Amino acid sequence: MDRTILHVDANCFYASVECLHNPEIRDKPVAVVGDIEKRHGIVLTANYIAKKGYNIKTGEAVFEAKNKCPELVVVKADMQLYMKFSRLMKNILLRYSDLVESFGSDEAWVDVTNSRRIFGDGEKIAKSISDTVKYELGITVSVGVSFNKIFAKLGSDMKKPDGITVITRENFREKVWPLPVSDLLNVGRKTNAKLRLKNIRTIGELANTKPEELKSWLGKNGLMLYDFANGFEHSPVRAYDNNSEVKSVSNSITAGRDLKNNEDVKMIMFVLADSVARRLREQGLFGKTVSIWVKTNRLSGFSKQCTLDGYTNLERTISEAAFSLFCRSYNWYCPIRAVGIAVSDLSVDRGYTQLDIYGCEEKKANIEKLEKAQDELKKRFGGLCVRRGVLMKDSGLTDFDPKATHTVHPVGYM
Repeated sequence: MDRTILHVDANCFYASVECLHNPEIRDKPVAVVGDIEKRHGIVLTANYIAKKGYNIKTGEAVFEAKNKCPELVVVKADMQLYMKFSRLMKNILLRYSDLVESFGSDEAWVDVTNSRRIFGDGEKIAKSISDTVKYELGITVSVGVSFNKIFAKLGSDMKKPDGITVITRENFREKVWPLPVSDLLNVGRKTNAKLRLKNIRTIGELANTKPEELKSWLGKNGLMLYDFANGFEHSPVRAYDNNSEVKSVSNSITAGRDLKNNEDVKMIMFVLADSVARRLREQGLFGKTVSIWVKTNRLSGFSKQCTLDGYTNLERTISEAAFSLFCRSYNWYCPIRAVGIAVSDLSVDRGYTQLDIYGCEEKKANIEKLEKAQDELKKRFGGLCVRRGVLMKDSGLTDFDPKATHTVHPVGYM
């Protein structure tokens, strides 16, 4: 017997919540944006009036959106408010099943296979959820109903806003295969470009390509996409209280001004590495792989990673590895706008360590004591109370605490 999986997606979530709380802007084009003063001035989401009437897009700069629509109402994001509505929406979903897997603040999968005897078939449950969210929260959702998570998510994207789409084993070839291959989960810009070079433009064309060819072009990802396109995806919907294992700890920042040289980047990396290291220590974790990502002011970018000799949760080790990666990877063809650092390959202990005759382990132990002492000071007096002296050279650039302002963003499917 097939499962019944729903994917519930709140329509224009941030903008919908803002319009609910500010009735005077409901009939106007609205965009929710980041902090413009701190250069996070991009559109996070827009309502349908702005999207359809003026082609306002998520991710574009506010000034670009304003050029398209001078009367655009710009609202600064209120993440606490949105997270409150996210929890309220998830609580509604939990009335129908304990198998509710979040996919960011505004989306979730729900496995209602064992709830059908109580609430009816998938379409009836989707309608009930939609009506309940609308009545209790004042916002709308689109719902996809299918026999796996991938097609359920595709369904929730097909009728927006406030729509329900049912995709079955009998009709998925008619409904799914004509869609652009870029609509399929995990087909990003680069993968889409590779597939287009092979003249694969629709999900159906992907589904009818030989798996071995896809593997030769895309590696293991090609086989996964083949399964997605053909409806072979069988991953379970995790229970809501079954938190997935932490795979990495990261922080990133769009700098208060363009970074123009190595010294600027080093200062930013010191701050980010400090936040990552503190969060690792709080969770009792150590990591062995350090990754960086960089975005220039031309919106191009790159990511790099390296594996350390041993596990660590020290800011000094993480920042040195990150900065070394950057110096080896970038030749300063234009200024840099944003930087991120992540530590992965995590463990609850640091494993075996090869000691040396030069006293490096003793030095490392002293650094660890120092950083733990700093942790206690920062807990009591705030993240900016004790800092590297070099950061005082440009306090306008480095006066931020990414740990205190860290926001959890949507997780990847994998």
